[in-house]
Amino acid sequence: MSDIAVAHAIDPFVSAYPWTPGVGFGAKYANPATKPTGQAMGVAFCRNTDIAVAHDTDPFVSAYPWTPGVGFGVKYANPATKPTGTARGVAFCGSTDIAVAHAVDPRVSAYPWTPGVGFGVKYANPATKPTGTGMKVAFCGSTDIAIAHITDPNVSAYPWTPGVGFGVKYADPGTKPTGFGRGVAFCGSTDIAVAHLTDPRVSAYPWTPGVGFGVKYADPATKPTGDGYGVAFCGSTDIAVAHAVDPRVSAYPWTPGVGFGAKYANPATKPTGDGYGVAFCGNTDVAVAHATDPFVSAYPWTPGVGFGAKYANPGTKPTGEGYAVAFSFSAGAKPSAQSQAVRVLVGMNN
Repeated sequence: MSDIAVAHAIDPFVSAYPWTPGVGFGAKYANPATKPTGQAMGVAFCRNTDIAVAHDTDPFVSAYPWTPGVGFGVKYANPATKPTGTARGVAFCGSTDIAVAHAVDPRVSAYPWTPGVGFGVKYANPATKPTGTGMKVAFCGSTDIAIAHITDPNVSAYPWTPGVGFGVKYADPGTKPTGFGRGVAFCGSTDIAVAHLTDPRVSAYPWTPGVGFGVKYADPATKPTGDGYGVAFCGSTDIAVAHAVDPRVSAYPWTPGVGFGAKYANPATKPTGDGYGVAFCGNTDVAVAHATDPFVSAYPWTPGVGFGAKYANPGTKPTGEGYAVAFSFSAGAKPSAQSQAVRVLVGMNN
């Protein structure tokens, strides 16, 4: 058993549920006593001990203890140095650090993290900061961090050292994403993918810690049909992209060193609006946060097969546009690459 959380527009701005593979959503957890202060655009679990929400008004990030089967605890104190603008994405580095992608210089803010304590003193900004609004952030284990952002080069990546912070920015990829970066995810320590505006809407690269981007993989033969907003890996076997335009989510087999396979068939019941965020629960399930009711759609997932029949909607649905979705994982279970990196963000208002 795991948990699932959706960041969304309209109070309470985040909705969370127990999750059971093969069954789907449980009864919604109670809202946090101190809710995020504005529409939420990113959400991430820190293993099964904490949860953080990126949102569009001060303090821009809200974090809470998390107890499976119970839900939200009392909100942690805000970071002493808060993000400087609307926060679009949030990610944990194991249980040692947290990073927030946001508008306004420095566009990414990172902090030590201690479960049961919360935010530490903000790390120094990277020497070479992202060039535009930070839209999504992901960690590659405890060795690297990447930010998808608007403005060329559309993605920026750095070595990461817990307790130290950002290293010297890696060289930009030789073939950069063709439009504003909206989502980013690592596949273990072997690959990185960026969801972005403009054809081909997703760009993927080999990744080597300490080296950075390799030569861009070939585009998928069947590309996403609209602007890419979110991307996630299912271990090292599959990749999914949340995007605008029907079918609103596109998924592919993935082979490190090779790249995209032939696109999986669309889900029989597709998301009802533009897909903004996507996340895998291990290799058993996949969920998409999207623009119209029911605002989140989830499916069984089988590597090599793809989408199963859509799970029933949650009994109490998110109250507005779903911008991001994340799964926790059960104690003792190994997290998937994207549960470490954190799934998705998306903001319409850039």
